[in-house]
Amino acid sequence: MLSRERPEQLQSRVDSVMGFDFSSGSTSTEHADQVINFIQQNSLEVEWILETHAHADHLSAAPYIQDKVGGKIAIGENIRLVQDMFAGVFNLGPGFQKDGSQFDKLFADGETFQIGELTASVIYTPGHTPACVCYLIGDALFTGDTLFMPDYGTARCDFPGGSSKLLYESIQRIMTLPDETRVFVGHDYLPKDGRKEFAWETTIGDEKRSNIHIGGGKSEEEFCQMRDSRDAQLAIPKLIVPSVQVNIRAGRFPEPDANGHVALSLPINKLSNKGILNP
Repeated sequence: MLSRERPEQLQSRVDSVMGFDFSSGSTSTEHADQVINFIQQNSLEVEWILETHAHADHLSAAPYIQDKVGGKIAIGENIRLVQDMFAGVFNLGPGFQKDGSQFDKLFADGETFQIGELTASVIYTPGHTPACVCYLIGDALFTGDTLFMPDYGTARCDFPGGSSKLLYESIQRIMTLPDETRVFVGHDYLPKDGRKEFAWETTIGDEKRSNIHIGGGKSEEEFCQMRDSRDAQLAIPKLIVPSVQVNIRAGRFPEPDANGHVALSLPINKLSNKGILNP
């Protein structure tokens, strides 16, 4: 998702994607190249490459985009919790720093930063993961996986460190924004028996009124019961193993071995549908 300053000279990029084929272990820059081409064709200057959290369903293209067009890679400061949680699972070794130093900037809750003349602020929204943040840039809120389109609902909370109670509290926090605040979601999944075209933009007002999981004034108890029951039926994301290893490194792969090969770890019997086993 692109966020541009009105003079259309400065911009940020939120939650970029690197293609990855698990069967062959091959990457693709097709989607990232589309973003880069747009930036270059419009003579835009990239200030920030923002991550809302360490995604478990796709690899970040942040370093690739940074190498081509610049910008600082940033994420919420609680990425350190996720790094600490997964370092042992993937046997990342003593050389892996669990202090977030792989990123150019770690944001604190409530911290503000500039994109040209626009002021952006960071809203800590744990629940899906303990490191999730939303970015309020001008009148636009970028929610990552915290909140989806009203007809699809909210993020799952069964990842390590996730919590339906925390997600409810986080969403109530962003629901205090003005109704006219634009909301840009990080994913869209076509709901069953619903619309046939993908969407990515809604408003806080629409979410409050009609989000199928949390709209209409649903109580915390109602939400948590629904969310926990739903999560118990969900399968683990297909790309969680490569995604988490790469994304907690700010989108970078491990260093090549002595033969020049780059490899990721595949832990056996460590991950289940409910998260980490025997870390």
